[in-house]
Amino acid sequence: MLPLMDNLSVFAVAFALAMDAFAVSIAAGFTLKKVTRRQTLRLAWHFGFFQFAMPVIGWGTGNTVHALIESYDHWIAFILLLLVGGNMLREACQEQQTDPRGKDPTRGMSLVLLSIATSIDALAVGLSFSVLDETIWFPAIVIGVVAALCTGAGIHIGRRLGSKTRLGRYADISGGLVLIAIGITILYRHGVLDRML
Repeated sequence: MLPLMDNLSVFAVAFALAMDAFAVSIAAGFTLKKVTRRQTLRLAWHFGFFQFAMPVIGWGTGNTVHALIESYDHWIAFILLLLVGGNMLREACQEQQTDPRGKDPTRGMSLVLLSIATSIDALAVGLSFSVLDETIWFPAIVIGVVAALCTGAGIHIGRRLGSKTRLGRYADISGGLVLIAIGITILYRHGVLDRML
């Protein structure tokens, strides 16, 4: 029996899932004075690992987890991004007299929250593979690797944009606003804003 998902489809899904991680990594790059190899690897590893693990969890738990969080998974992602973005805005306001680019989003609780927020959609993808009776290991590996590569590129793009534009002077503010905007976009993609308006 031929698989329902060919390799091209798997890569298309992987790149689609990586877009949130890519955008968030650009925002992270805004906030860093200098992007080191360790910071790049740390962010890429965590985003890639969570993007790999979430489809496996979704696939392994089948309908159970999805049924529990399906109606509000987008709210979870939005709240996590709002928390991290709001914290960056708060710190920017408190540290206006000092270097506004001192906070490292590739460490601590910010890193964990961002990793979860950018990978929640991958949980539903894993569920869909389970429903289609597809194997998950190859797609999960592709999804994780693509997310890691996009994250590594994004953090350096963000650093370059931050250093070559006025955004660099307001790194935490711009990074926080970008994260909140990504959260709002997630709500929009799930039709929440349409129902509210």
